[in-house]
Amino acid sequence: MTISHAKKLVYAGIYVLKRLDLKPGEGGIRLPVLLEPQHAPLEEVLEQLVMDGFIEIDRKAQLYKLTKRGTTHLGKLIDEAEGYIDEFDEVEIADVVDELRARNIDPLRVRFLWGWYQGEFDDVALFQERRGFVEVEPDWPLFIVSDDFYENLELDVEGSDSELDD
Repeated sequence: MTISHAKKLVYAGIYVLKRLDLKPGEGGIRLPVLLEPQHAPLEEVLEQLVMDGFIEIDRKAQLYKLTKRGTTHLGKLIDEAEGYIDEFDEVEIADVVDELRARNIDPLRVRFLWGWYQGEFDDVALFQERRGFVEVEPDWPLFIVSDDFYENLELDVEGSDSELDD
């Protein structure tokens, strides 16, 4: 199963919202409107976040910043992730996937939100090392829009016997 480009933009956008919300010392970022080369893979993600009203350009500082709507959306995502974790923390992944599909909830979304909320993806190089990637992409903007990231997450929801937080 391959993730659609639109879904990839949504998940990468969720990741970026978290990074914009955190303070720089806690893993947060300041994204200039004129993107530095390492942030270029985020261009389409940022455009979508602006169109959705979740971020805006601070013209004076020339930085992207969260809007009130973006902060509210982030809060809803956190609540959603916490709800899944509270409900499924001790449940086998195969049972979780069956239950999510019965509810017409995308298991990949739940898997992504779970890892995102728990900070599993905060250090993308460490995530890749733990997951056995042959080649590690240390540049988080490139990694969070890559097929490799989402294909690897999909392995967790294709019916493995592990738990979601392994």
